[in-house]
This record gives sequence, structure tokens and C-alpha cells, in this order.
Amino acid sequence: MSKILLNEPWLRWAIEIQSLAQNGLTYSKNIYDLERYERLRSISAEMLSYKTAIPLEKVKNLFCYEEGYQTPKLDTRAAIFQQDKILLVQENDGMWSLPGGWVDVLETIYSNTIKEVKEEAGLDVQPEFIIAIHDQHKHNYPLFAYRVLKTFVMCKQLGGNFRANSETLAADYFTLGNLPVINTEKNTQAQIEMCFQAYNSEHWQTLFD
Repeated sequence: MSKILLNEPWLRWAIEIQSLAQNGLTYSKNIYDLERYERLRSISAEMLSYKTAIPLEKVKNLFCYEEGYQTPKLDTRAAIFQQDKILLVQENDGMWSLPGGWVDVLETIYSNTIKEVKEEAGLDVQPEFIIAIHDQHKHNYPLFAYRVLKTFVMCKQLGGNFRANSETLAADYFTLGNLPVINTEKNTQAQIEMCFQAYNSEHWQTLFD
């Protein structure tokens, strides 16, 4: 989804309809109202699929199966340095990113950062401070129909080694001037540069949108 599409009024309407429908499904007790809210949520997905050519089922999986009050999703990305190089993991598509992922329902930003690094890079880390909290719509591509808050966390490596797993093919450290092909959905080169700035700063202040 391009940044041009994000500015289209119909897209904002579809997102708002979906949000209102989900909130109605959360709080309404009337069976007929629940049916109406469910239909509104389906209409919002159909609008998005029709205008973007994204398959309807994929839109529904991303857009329509949330429960509870509609809020942004949380994503954590760990910044781990070794000899002025940053750790990146290579995913199954061949591109590289900071280790991280969605914050699971039973996790916190702190615990999820530890878990994702262990799963993707095989390392034990201690989160030290939050570098930034970014609105995905303002920094990353492709854009999602829902809001994502991407949290970048500076971490200290305690031990461990990369282990083969289902999510990543490799893990390695890179200088800022020698980065591999980056998955901009997960993090951009500018966001990696930000992590370097935080690493080299004596008194970093958290950035947020």
C-alpha cells in the first residue's frame, strides 16, 4: 500500500468503519446489532480489497479478526552492538532486519524484546532503554491498513549463539556503511542509522511520534 493511497479519503473511511465495527462487536449485547457490526466490518474489508487488489481473505486476516477495543499493534526491534557493528538477522525472503516482531498478548515490550532476539538470533540480551517509538505509517513501507507502533530497544548482549530456526537464515554484525538488503517493512536504513546515533550518544532521549 503506497503513501499516496494512505492519503485517499476512502481508505481513512474504510479504516474508521472497521474500527467502529470492531468496537461495536466488543461492547454490544444485542444479536441484531452484532450482525450489523459484523457486516460493516466485512464491507470495510471489501472496500480495501477492491481498491488495492489485495485478496479479500488476506485483508480479513490482517484487518478483521481482532477482538476488543481497536488499538494500534505493537512491534519491537532490538538494537544490539558489537565492536561498533549492529546485529541483523536474515529472514526467509533473503532480506535483513533488526531482530524483533509483534508483541504477543502475554508479553511486555521488555519481555518481548528478549523473546524475539532469542528466537531469531539465539542470543540472550538485557534491554537497556527505548531508542524510539515510531508510527509505521510515517517511517516504513509498505503501509498497513491498521496502525503499528514500532519500538526500538537498545540491548546489551549477555551470551548465546545463532541457532537455525524457522524464522531466520542467519545472523551477523554490520557497519553502517556496509548494510545488506534491508526489509523496510521491518525497519529502514534511517532507523538503523538512528540506532547507531543512540549507541554513540552519552545521553540519548527517546524519540516518539
